Amino acid sequence: MKKFLSTKMGFFAITLALFWIKTYIIYSVEFDLGVSNGMQQFLLFFNPLSSGLIFLGLALFAKGRRAGVWLIVIDSILTFVLYANVIFYRFNSDFITIPTLLQTGNFGSLGGSIVDLAMVHDLFYAVDLIFLIVLFVKVKANWSVTRMKIRKPFLVLIAGVIAFTVNLGLAEADRPQLLERTFDRNYVVKYLGAYNFLIHDAIESAKTSTRRVLADSSDITKVENYTKNKYAEPNAEFFGKGKGKNVIKIHLESFQSFLIDYELHGEEVTPFLNSLVNEDKDYTYFDNFFHQTEQGKTADAELIMDTSLYGLPQGAAFVTKGNNTYQALPAIMHQQQDYTTAVFHGDYKSFWNRDEIYKQLGIDEFYDASYYDMSDDNIINYGLKDKPFFEESMPLLEDMDQPFYAHMMTLTHHHPYLIDEDEASIDPAETGDGSVDRYFQTARYMDEALEQFINDLKESGLYDDSIIMLYGDHYGISDNHNRAMSEIMDEEITPLKNAELQRVPFIIRVPGVEGQGTNHEYAGQMDVMPTLLHILGIDAQDYIQFGTDMFSKDHKDFVPFRNGSFMTPEYSLVNDVFYDNETKEKIEEPTEEMLKQKEEVLQELELSDEVLYGDLLRFYTPNKDWKPVDKNDYFYGKQENEEHEQEEQDQQDK
Repeated sequence: MKKFLSTKMGFFAITLALFWIKTYIIYSVEFDLGVSNGMQQFLLFFNPLSSGLIFLGLALFAKGRRAGVWLIVIDSILTFVLYANVIFYRFNSDFITIPTLLQTGNFGSLGGSIVDLAMVHDLFYAVDLIFLIVLFVKVKANWSVTRMKIRKPFLVLIAGVIAFTVNLGLAEADRPQLLERTFDRNYVVKYLGAYNFLIHDAIESAKTSTRRVLADSSDITKVENYTKNKYAEPNAEFFGKGKGKNVIKIHLESFQSFLIDYELHGEEVTPFLNSLVNEDKDYTYFDNFFHQTEQGKTADAELIMDTSLYGLPQGAAFVTKGNNTYQALPAIMHQQQDYTTAVFHGDYKSFWNRDEIYKQLGIDEFYDASYYDMSDDNIINYGLKDKPFFEESMPLLEDMDQPFYAHMMTLTHHHPYLIDEDEASIDPAETGDGSVDRYFQTARYMDEALEQFINDLKESGLYDDSIIMLYGDHYGISDNHNRAMSEIMDEEITPLKNAELQRVPFIIRVPGVEGQGTNHEYAGQMDVMPTLLHILGIDAQDYIQFGTDMFSKDHKDFVPFRNGSFMTPEYSLVNDVFYDNETKEKIEEPTEEMLKQKEEVLQELELSDEVLYGDLLRFYTPNKDWKPVDKNDYFYGKQENEEHEQEEQDQQDK
């Protein structure tokens, strides 16, 4: 045995064994994959084998001692890929996909988060590489300088293919249609492994790139039929009551609904928002409103609320589908009722490709970082602090032509929830989890900034003539923090409880209309666009939208998540398991209605994907007055905008 281990094949065997063990340990320790039976546990252990045999086996084709170098290099690359997924998963509870990698332009702002997500025990994941380097130095003198007979490497690769075939067969037996419906990446990684998932994702990404070329006008028909059938008639009490009013949409970054009325150390965390929910009779608060984002997070929320389309299952449509045709809320408001539209955001315009896709959405002005004082005192973490952001936005808002649609995007309350000590007006929680503990401090800071902004709106005279909308964009605390969250919530964070924690606030005020207090209707971000259109007196039926008016008696109260799970008032589907919402128990025998609802959710997700992947809205005309948006009509950034205005003035002078 000692003699064998000092050979090239012996070194390969050691490398494979260490890779296999390390990968399984990482799967078990770092990822919450929902292993629920013996077969799934076996496959979780077994699936690294095929990847190791195939990828590491390639090194055996190298000549002489180069094979050892190749083995270490390939193993290092595989380790880096897996560790990158570990870091990504700690915040997103998800895995890196090919479309995500195309968004690397956004990663520059993530430095603070990455440092916060790294842990001391991560060093353990490099121990095997150090051991292999030392071992290689010791045994390489025993190796032949000639190339190994080609038969051995081929046998290793064949063994890898056989292992994968067995793996896939067992996976399909336990989870039919595993690769046909890959809304939930946890399933694919659990059954096939992170490396095989990446290969599968690359294949799927290649397929989707051809879907636009192959699409034609007939493909939009089934989408139109579905959305028209789902349409909900407007509520007469709200329809048209906001016509001609300004719309101020305030984005509450990473804000989850459990913060409403939550007390920490005997203090309300968000006293101002609580006052809107509990005391101000002009507001309606939807307490069963859920975010529906996926890997795009904030960008997904923007897309969903301005188009009533779902984000993509991989990556962010803001980046990968930035040149698609859209019939978005800003363009509709401009064309139907002559609204001026703008986004206010204390970050630079290229982040999340906003300077390109906003043009496709028909947004007139984009007030990015170039319009704000971005001195060191004013920024933290991801960009401009919320208090100076709102303060400096007021003059810009007052200068806008009315009626206007203004989307205000906060930033401070974002992972890892950093705040200057002198600006923290509440003590952190005491769970020992830094992100969770600081979460309440930045939420309080946002609440204070919001209160000042609303007061400024009142002083300026804009408040009385404006629809005010406040919404949470996505979760702030992922299920990787369940231990700390169980202390905060004083209960176990089960899969169902985690799904319930995906509630984010939606609060709305319509001038002249009495608020409803707390509305318990189940709804999601998909429903905001048709709701607002009806408040403005614009019939949402003309447009391709997957949401329905939240104030309508015909509102569809099932809320799909991007991974195929969904919530209803009576029952929920979470990770392919049905639960009774009242008893919190699993439903062992789902009814026909439940199974039918599950199929409708999957159909809805697939139809939305077809719209985005096929760019199908280029084939659809909402009404005879609709004019397709021309991105060449828009200029963003203070300098670019000023240069364009000067060019226009020069042309007029001539």
